Amino acid sequence: MPDQTVTRRGFIALSGGVIAGTLAYTSGPIALLAPGRSWALPLTTLSSHEGATLIRFTRHLYPHDALEDAVYALVAGDLDAEAQRDAATAKLLSEGVAELDRAAGGSWLELPADRQLALASERETTPFFQKVRSTTVVSLYNNELAFAHFGYEGPAFRNGGYIGRGFNDLDWLPEPDAAASPRL
Repeated sequence: MPDQTVTRRGFIALSGGVIAGTLAYTSGPIALLAPGRSWALPLTTLSSHEGATLIRFTRHLYPHDALEDAVYALVAGDLDAEAQRDAATAKLLSEGVAELDRAAGGSWLELPADRQLALASERETTPFFQKVRSTTVVSLYNNELAFAHFGYEGPAFRNGGYIGRGFNDLDWLPEPDAAASPRL
């Protein structure tokens, strides 16, 4: 009788999918925050193909060459979580990825980047595009990994506000001459 033990990885693969990757930049700020070089994102509703397509799609929407795929994967994770809660979102995302694949004549992921971008741009007015775009703008930029990449320290309220934390430290701008700030 064959072994019928189901591993966690096998269960996740059967129930949805897993997106996995390796950090490309091992010395950047994201690598300092990451627990390891490899990452995986288990999906509960979307397939691995759909998740990977959404990661690439979001990279075309908000391209940052040096930003790790792990940060873009957070968007796919948020979309997957919403798809799990809402059948209409699950259908919208699944059909959107299928439409990209149909337009590509196979797998949209296998197309050259310029062709992927062209097909993505053609769908700019569709509900699929708008859903992914609106989720991406929040998910991509509102997390610790993106904060580290872009040099943003995060919201100041958790550290006592800006007044005591460099509110007037403008070391990234040149000092204005005296005439620019006359005394009243």
